[in-house]
Amino acid sequence: MGGLAKAESQARDEQTILENMSTITEDAITQKTKELCQAIVEQPEFQSLRQQVDAFLANEASKQQYQLVVEKGEALQQKQQMGMPLSNDEIAEFEKHRATLTSDPIARGFLDAQQEMHKVQESVGQYVSKTLELGRVPNADDFSSGSCGHGCGCHH
Repeated sequence: MGGLAKAESQARDEQTILENMSTITEDAITQKTKELCQAIVEQPEFQSLRQQVDAFLANEASKQQYQLVVEKGEALQQKQQMGMPLSNDEIAEFEKHRATLTSDPIARGFLDAQQEMHKVQESVGQYVSKTLELGRVPNADDFSSGSCGHGCGCHH
């Protein structure tokens, strides 16, 4: 019975070591991720984008116009998906509201900022994915192959 108890004790010790290593690795990755987030937030370009978002969020008229365009767009899309034809009047009304939205400098700034933030998010995601795929930090050539990687389904 002594041998079994020793083997169980050794297995527990090995499990504890693995859990500690996992925690250390997780903590290191979390710390580096936080550092990346801080670097992004500190960029003057990001600060400018954030100001555009905040200006939009503080402007009720811009938010209402945005919501109207989103709702009308969703209604048209739903109607189209149900196989129902869209009338010229419906399309013209949507286009009118969208033109009003995009001519509003606060809303336009928000839309542009949203698009730029999405690009940053996409770029960071691609770098992380490529790093995990390759097992090393990717370089520019790793992204110019015309594909996102095995099984991505993007069909580049």
